[in-house]
Amino acid sequence: MILLSRRSLLSIAAVVDIALHARPLPVAAKILAERHNLPPRHLETVLQALVRHGILKGVRGPRGGYELARERRRVTAGDVVRAAMTVTGEDGLPPMPDSRLVDDVVGPAVKTASEAFLAQLDAITIDDLCRKAERNAALGGDDRTLDFAI
Repeated sequence: MILLSRRSLLSIAAVVDIALHARPLPVAAKILAERHNLPPRHLETVLQALVRHGILKGVRGPRGGYELARERRRVTAGDVVRAAMTVTGEDGLPPMPDSRLVDDVVGPAVKTASEAFLAQLDAITIDDLCRKAERNAALGGDDRTLDFAI
Protein backbone atom coordinates (compact mmCIF):
# COMPACT_ATOMS: atom_id res chain seq x y z
CA MET A 1 0.00 0.00 0.00
CA ILE A 2 1.40 3.38 -1.03
CA LEU A 3 0.53 6.23 1.30
CA LEU A 4 1.50 9.03 -1.06
CA SER A 5 -1.01 10.72 -3.31
CA ARG A 6 -0.66 10.23 -7.05
CA ARG A 7 0.35 13.90 -7.29
CA SER A 8 3.19 13.37 -4.78
CA LEU A 9 4.41 10.26 -6.62
CA LEU A 10 4.27 12.11 -9.91
CA SER A 11 6.15 15.06 -8.38
CA ILE A 12 9.00 12.85 -7.21
CA ALA A 13 9.13 11.10 -10.59
CA ALA A 14 9.14 14.47 -12.40
CA VAL A 15 12.01 15.82 -10.29
CA VAL A 16 14.05 12.63 -10.80
CA ASP A 17 13.31 12.73 -14.53
CA ILE A 18 14.41 16.36 -14.75
CA ALA A 19 17.55 15.61 -12.72
CA LEU A 20 18.43 12.85 -15.17
CA HIS A 21 17.58 14.64 -18.42
CA ALA A 22 18.14 18.39 -17.91
CA ARG A 23 21.63 18.48 -19.35
CA PRO A 24 22.52 20.27 -21.57
CA LEU A 25 19.01 21.70 -22.09
CA PRO A 26 16.13 22.10 -19.63
CA VAL A 27 13.33 19.53 -19.86
CA ALA A 28 10.17 20.85 -21.51
CA ALA A 29 6.92 20.08 -19.70
CA LYS A 30 5.59 18.60 -22.95
CA ILE A 31 8.46 16.08 -23.16
CA LEU A 32 8.11 15.25 -19.48
CA ALA A 33 4.38 14.66 -19.92
CA GLU A 34 5.01 12.41 -22.93
CA ARG A 35 7.52 10.29 -20.99
CA HIS A 36 4.96 9.73 -18.22
CA ASN A 37 1.88 9.48 -20.47
CA LEU A 38 0.18 12.53 -18.98
CA PRO A 39 -1.46 15.62 -20.46
CA PRO A 40 0.97 18.59 -20.09
CA ARG A 41 -1.68 20.64 -18.25
CA HIS A 42 -1.76 18.00 -15.52
CA LEU A 43 1.92 18.61 -14.78
CA GLU A 44 2.03 22.39 -14.91
CA THR A 45 0.52 23.05 -11.46
CA VAL A 46 2.91 20.59 -9.84
CA LEU A 47 5.93 21.97 -11.71
CA GLN A 48 5.04 25.54 -10.74
CA ALA A 49 4.74 24.51 -7.07
CA LEU A 50 8.18 22.90 -7.30
CA VAL A 51 9.55 26.16 -8.74
CA ARG A 52 7.93 28.21 -5.94
CA HIS A 53 9.57 25.93 -3.36
CA GLY A 54 13.03 26.31 -4.92
CA ILE A 55 13.29 22.71 -6.08
CA LEU A 56 13.05 23.42 -9.80
CA LYS A 57 13.99 26.43 -11.87
CA GLY A 58 11.86 27.42 -14.85
CA VAL A 59 13.73 28.49 -17.99
CA ARG A 60 11.74 30.59 -20.46
CA GLY A 61 12.07 30.68 -24.22
CA PRO A 62 11.81 28.32 -27.17
CA ARG A 63 14.37 25.95 -25.67
CA GLY A 64 13.05 26.44 -22.15
CA GLY A 65 11.72 24.01 -19.64
CA TYR A 66 12.69 22.95 -16.15
CA GLU A 67 15.94 22.09 -14.41
CA LEU A 68 16.93 21.53 -10.81
CA ALA A 69 17.39 24.69 -8.76
CA ARG A 70 19.79 22.93 -6.36
CA GLU A 71 22.18 20.01 -6.54
CA ARG A 72 20.27 16.74 -6.62
CA ARG A 73 21.98 15.57 -3.43
CA ARG A 74 20.49 18.62 -1.66
CA VAL A 75 16.87 17.84 -2.57
CA THR A 76 14.98 15.11 -0.74
CA ALA A 77 11.84 13.21 -1.59
CA GLY A 78 10.34 14.84 1.51
CA ASP A 79 11.02 18.32 0.07
CA VAL A 80 9.23 17.35 -3.13
CA VAL A 81 6.23 15.83 -1.32
CA ARG A 82 5.82 18.92 0.87
CA ALA A 83 5.80 21.10 -2.25
CA ALA A 84 3.29 18.81 -3.99
CA MET A 85 1.03 18.87 -0.94
CA THR A 86 0.61 22.63 -1.32
CA VAL A 87 -1.14 22.13 -4.66
CA THR A 88 -3.68 19.56 -3.57
CA GLY A 89 -5.77 21.91 -1.48
CA GLU A 90 -8.66 20.64 0.57
CA ASP A 91 -11.07 23.46 -0.29
CA GLY A 92 -13.73 21.10 -1.64
CA LEU A 93 -13.74 18.79 1.39
CA PRO A 94 -16.31 19.00 4.15
CA PRO A 95 -15.15 20.56 7.43
CA MET A 96 -13.34 18.43 9.99
CA PRO A 97 -15.66 16.93 12.59
CA ASP A 98 -15.94 18.75 15.89
CA SER A 99 -14.88 15.74 17.91
CA ARG A 100 -12.75 15.31 21.02
CA LEU A 101 -11.84 11.84 19.78
CA VAL A 102 -10.38 13.36 16.61
CA ASP A 103 -8.80 16.31 18.44
CA ASP A 104 -7.32 14.38 21.37
CA VAL A 105 -6.60 10.88 20.06
CA VAL A 106 -6.83 10.24 16.32
CA GLY A 107 -5.44 13.56 15.10
CA PRO A 108 -2.26 13.51 17.21
CA ALA A 109 -1.59 9.85 16.37
CA VAL A 110 -1.93 10.50 12.63
CA LYS A 111 0.20 13.65 12.91
CA THR A 112 2.99 11.65 14.60
CA ALA A 113 2.79 8.96 11.91
CA SER A 114 2.83 11.59 9.14
CA GLU A 115 5.90 13.25 10.61
CA ALA A 116 7.69 9.88 10.80
CA PHE A 117 6.74 9.13 7.19
CA LEU A 118 8.07 12.49 6.00
CA ALA A 119 11.25 11.99 8.05
CA GLN A 120 11.84 8.75 6.13
CA LEU A 121 11.31 10.58 2.83
CA ASP A 122 13.76 13.25 3.99
CA ALA A 123 16.40 10.51 4.19
CA ILE A 124 16.02 9.82 0.43
CA THR A 125 17.73 12.30 -1.87
CA ILE A 126 16.96 12.87 -5.52
CA ASP A 127 20.55 11.79 -6.13
CA ASP A 128 19.78 8.42 -4.48
CA LEU A 129 16.78 7.95 -6.77
CA CYS A 130 18.74 9.05 -9.86
CA ARG A 131 21.49 6.55 -9.13
CA LYS A 132 18.92 3.79 -8.69
CA ALA A 133 17.20 4.77 -11.95
CA GLU A 134 20.54 4.68 -13.75
CA ARG A 135 21.39 1.26 -12.29
CA ASN A 136 17.98 -0.12 -13.24
CA ALA A 137 17.96 1.59 -16.66
CA ALA A 138 14.62 3.16 -15.74
CA LEU A 139 15.34 6.47 -17.43
CA GLY A 140 12.43 6.47 -19.88
CA GLY A 141 12.39 8.17 -23.24
CA ASP A 142 15.41 9.53 -25.04
CA ASP A 143 18.53 9.75 -22.97
CA ARG A 144 19.74 13.33 -23.37
CA THR A 145 22.31 12.80 -20.62
CA LEU A 146 24.73 11.26 -23.13
CA ASP A 147 27.70 13.40 -24.06
CA PHE A 148 29.08 12.91 -27.55
CA ALA A 149 31.86 15.52 -27.33
CA ILE A 150 34.90 14.56 -29.39
